[in-house]
Amino acid sequence: MTVDRPISLWDVSAAEPDFAAPMNADTQVDVAIIGGGFTGLSTALHCAEAGLSSHVLEARQIGYGGSGRNVGLVNAGIWHPPAKVREKLGDTYGPRFLARFGEGPNMVFDLIERHQIRCEVTKTGTLHAAHAPSGFEDLRARHLEWQRLDAPVDLLSREEMIAATGTSVFYGGLLDRRAGTINPMGYVRGLARAARGAGAEISTGVTATRLRREGAGWLVETDRGVVRSKSVVLGTNAYTDDLWPDLKKVFTKIHYFQLATTPLGARGAHILPERQGLWDTGQIMFSLRRDRADRLIIGSMGTVVGSKAQGLSQRWARKQLSRMFPELGPVTFEEAWHGQIAMTPDHLPRIYKLADGLFTPIGYNGRGITTGTLFGKAMSGLLTGMDPAGLPLPITDVKTVPSAPIMSRFYQAAFTAHQIFKSL
Repeated sequence: MTVDRPISLWDVSAAEPDFAAPMNADTQVDVAIIGGGFTGLSTALHCAEAGLSSHVLEARQIGYGGSGRNVGLVNAGIWHPPAKVREKLGDTYGPRFLARFGEGPNMVFDLIERHQIRCEVTKTGTLHAAHAPSGFEDLRARHLEWQRLDAPVDLLSREEMIAATGTSVFYGGLLDRRAGTINPMGYVRGLARAARGAGAEISTGVTATRLRREGAGWLVETDRGVVRSKSVVLGTNAYTDDLWPDLKKVFTKIHYFQLATTPLGARGAHILPERQGLWDTGQIMFSLRRDRADRLIIGSMGTVVGSKAQGLSQRWARKQLSRMFPELGPVTFEEAWHGQIAMTPDHLPRIYKLADGLFTPIGYNGRGITTGTLFGKAMSGLLTGMDPAGLPLPITDVKTVPSAPIMSRFYQAAFTAHQIFKSL
């Protein structure tokens, strides 16, 4: 757990222990990896298994960024329906992207099983809930596309959604049986344990301050020493800083907040009885899930306003739970937190080659678990000689979004106003 205060419920409840590993000397490796989240640690694990030496540099603790603040939904695919993915990526990468990301949850579950990662895994699917009749029509169209691809995705009627969720507020939904839920901090710490066991070096509390070429390789300067490497992978996503010029300007930063109730026991047993994670079709997305200790975790876009015990966000959460589950009665919240999401203009992730031997996957649009894991394996393949044409996405040039800072502030104001409106 974080020394001063937990960064999320998952920081406290994860069965996998945290660890501190200071950098004590200069090192030389095949791959320097910046960021100790899903991407960085998946890269380190798969590089180690492929015979490459690596060193992960994490400025804070393992999972400090989005990986430890995630909702914990192991989803297949991205925001777009299949036809939109094919339209945006073309006839070669579109079908490949859909296939790879459709297999993403199985890749995560296989790693969990192979390395015995303790992360409260469920494999009962996830629910995409229709917040309005228009949302159900959108889900109906998506279902037809998934049917054409023979994907195990079911369209649920309103009555079926009542049985699946315990509430009548939704107009139907999609059940994606490929998906599931995890404790995301447990998963990312388990990846760190597995990567270390395979031979990767991991240092925490060390900040990379400069990247520069040194001959055919790279010199990563940090506040604790230097790492010389043949290649560098930046796995920082929404927590990207100024280490590489303009990189944090390729996405719009969106915040997402969550609150966790105290364990509800039998009171909440009828809510999401098969423990699927849920998100809805609203423009300002809402999420709900139940963890192994029978806490409800409720979230939406924006930041936590107020403390975990009282304030605007707590009023919002109580109002939503009361609307959905009036029989539940008063609830108490034991944790509240928020994290950052890197949203790209087209809601598709990117793989950038920033320079020879320097790569970053970025712009996960709130789908970090499967995307980070899958891209970590892809980075390992790329660094061991795989043809870049075999990647799930083409490598593209950096393109900044000039309006990103303004849009981030605009969205934050809109999300706070939404909390106010929904808490009345």
